[in-house]
Amino acid sequence: MPPTIKDVARAAGVSVATVSRALNGAQKVLPQTRQRILDAAQALRFTPSGAARSLITRRTDTIGALLPDLFGEYFSELIRGIDQAARARGLHLLVSSSHGDADEAAAAMRAMNGRVDGLLVMSPHADAQFLHHNLPVRLPAVLINTGVELPGHARFVIDNHAGALAMTRHLVAAGRQRIAFIGGPAGNHEAQERERGYRDGLRAGPAAGQPALVFDGDFTQESGWAAGRRIASTQPRPDAVFAANDMMAIGCLAALGEAGLRVPEDVALGGFDDIPISRYVAPALTTIRVPIAALGAAALELLVQTLESPATAPTHTTAMPVELVVRRSCGAGPPQPGNHPFAAEAISYPGPETIKRPGPRALNP
Repeated sequence: MPPTIKDVARAAGVSVATVSRALNGAQKVLPQTRQRILDAAQALRFTPSGAARSLITRRTDTIGALLPDLFGEYFSELIRGIDQAARARGLHLLVSSSHGDADEAAAAMRAMNGRVDGLLVMSPHADAQFLHHNLPVRLPAVLINTGVELPGHARFVIDNHAGALAMTRHLVAAGRQRIAFIGGPAGNHEAQERERGYRDGLRAGPAAGQPALVFDGDFTQESGWAAGRRIASTQPRPDAVFAANDMMAIGCLAALGEAGLRVPEDVALGGFDDIPISRYVAPALTTIRVPIAALGAAALELLVQTLESPATAPTHTTAMPVELVVRRSCGAGPPQPGNHPFAAEAISYPGPETIKRPGPRALNP
């Protein structure tokens, strides 16, 4: 049988209540007594029961994260940021994925009730009706990259529109005349905002009059490859492609190469997210940098604030800034101050070391 708290108390010569106070960090235990208890627990290889502790504290010390998928570098970076922040707080992380299915997202959200102290929600299905029916009323939650504002809950979003606008204008400033766009999944808020930024980038200035050339995608490399095949055979062929995320841009890069087209000489290419692999493909990918890990960490910290002080926890929407990172795939060097509409944002070429990092801003504090 595994050792119990009674065994630790017997070995340390104290009461069970004193052992409990010492192991839970209570101040009303003499230092020498605490050390004797810790030594006894270590000698016996005693591990406190999380379930028993939860009954006393009514806390699980666990945070839940509901994500649309767990595949790919974007979600690896997001989970890394959340988990690092959670571990720094002594919290555990319980992760679940909806795999793009609304019913699975609803089931996962309901299943976490009672198992976690709070929930981070990033789901393409998280509209107001979905959250009303499936998010437990008393479960603190922070929303990530959803298009809906839920009263009483804080929300973190990426400034997708500004990033897409910056990329489109940069390609226009590089002299590209026919800029195609590979979109994301239908109904996805981030994909919609990135397409809106692309279209707005074609409506004014030197780009005015350029047609919008939108190709379907779903944020996967396979869909980027398929779109790249269609783009390569389109006549007149686009001379630039802006993919709504890096995974699709990398797939498109492979398809263009298979079609005998050179990047950037024949077709300039840009992505969105700046996942780690984007700087190592050939040519290195011009992209919009999203602070993915920082987004996860910031959302976790805000959720902890909500748990510790529900009455004063912020409930506004915070927009995480994005940055244009210029590398070889667009065929243009870094813009010079004064001659480019986004000169302050397009800073790095060919690597990411010198990028300016503005802080997050609240949209509606």
